Amino acid sequence: MEFLGTTQVASYCGSRKSCLFPDLAPTSTTKDTYQSYYLPGYRHLCSWRPSLLHKVVSVPPDSDNQFNPSGRPPTILPALRSSLHARYSPRDWHHATAAQLRGSEASRYCAGRMNTDSMRLMQDKDQLTYQMQEDSKRNLGQRMSNIDFWRSELIYELESLLKETQALETAKKRLECAVDELQGPLKIALECLYYREKRKEIDLVHDDVEKNLIKEVDVFKECQEILTKLAQKIGQQLEINRDAQHALEQDLADKTSAHFIDEKCFNLRNTSDSIAFYHGVEKVDGTISVPATWAKFSENNIRNAQHARANSVKLREDAEVALETTSEEMWNQYVSTNLAFNKRIAEVADAKNKLQAQLAKILQEIFQTEDTIMLLERSIKAKEYPLKVAQTRLVGRTNRPNMELCRDAPQLQLVTEVYTIDDTLQTLKQRLQEARDTLQMLMVNKSKLEHDISVKANSFFIDRKCMDMRKVFPSTPRLIGYT
Repeated sequence: MEFLGTTQVASYCGSRKSCLFPDLAPTSTTKDTYQSYYLPGYRHLCSWRPSLLHKVVSVPPDSDNQFNPSGRPPTILPALRSSLHARYSPRDWHHATAAQLRGSEASRYCAGRMNTDSMRLMQDKDQLTYQMQEDSKRNLGQRMSNIDFWRSELIYELESLLKETQALETAKKRLECAVDELQGPLKIALECLYYREKRKEIDLVHDDVEKNLIKEVDVFKECQEILTKLAQKIGQQLEINRDAQHALEQDLADKTSAHFIDEKCFNLRNTSDSIAFYHGVEKVDGTISVPATWAKFSENNIRNAQHARANSVKLREDAEVALETTSEEMWNQYVSTNLAFNKRIAEVADAKNKLQAQLAKILQEIFQTEDTIMLLERSIKAKEYPLKVAQTRLVGRTNRPNMELCRDAPQLQLVTEVYTIDDTLQTLKQRLQEARDTLQMLMVNKSKLEHDISVKANSFFIDRKCMDMRKVFPSTPRLIGYT
């Protein structure tokens, strides 16, 4: 250890020479001011230097061997010191002790006052915490009562809406069944029109049957359209009802969940196992409504459901009236069309009989014309050989040499014969063509008569088939939606 007031640069064991600077002479000022003493067993620590620029001062050799009368080794002070460490005075010591006592007394007084205030604060906060917890519990109980009231209102309205929705679905099914029942008569009427389009030429008449069929199709389509639109309106109303039902169910489910959560919160105690710290939860405001808007929301849901039920009742009444009106109108048109069919079938049968009588007369005339054509063809065939002979003679006489090519009487006769036979052939062929044209005309008339007869037969067959298809028509209960 070091002695107070000395530095580690002091030497207690003799002279010490510097390895960097020459020895300096000791100064009397330092020696007189401070007296250092050797400490028994103390060794000089040469490893520490206050500064590289300050070195130890060597002591003269003669002073190392001098001892004082008391037997203590002489104190050797360094020749030069950079600085001296200051000491505290007794006055400073007393002041520090008194300050320490005053500080301790003040701390003790503050601690006592703080403890008293803390006990009072803890009592106040415990009472406040208990009161706030009781208020929260009371508010939760009141909230559960409000939820129970709105739950009962929602349940009643939901049951009423479900009943009305079921009745409306039944009305929609009746309308759909009526529309489906009209598909058969409508398809038959359209098939009758399509079959009657297969009538040929003149029989494609816009007669009373076609007018009644077109009107019947229009009536059926109009009734279908009325019922379909009404069914679509009911379908839209059902969607509205389902939306209102979904809103009621969702509101009811939310209130049930909220009631369960509030009841669970109401039953929580300070000794419950499920409580825990959730730091910062009080700063998060996840609410989206206030009590006024909360009650208004359920009230609006109930009002929307009531409005949907009123519209449903009106639509069901409209559906009943529409079913009765359309069924009566369709029956009346169906009867009118059948009467027109029966009248047209009789007219077609009479025209067919008259055409068949005329066809028999045309066939007799065709047979006679065919005989005339056969005789004309034989006569023309008989004139071809004389013409060949005359033309062959003329060709042969063209081979006569030089002056022998004379236009003599045989030459003139042969030329006249060829022209005459050719004129005869042309006349016969013309007559043959006229006979063929006449035969063709007769054949055309025959074909027309046969075609007309087939047309009438086809029209007769079509109308009869249409009547066969129209034998079945839905009954009135089925037309108004009852199966």
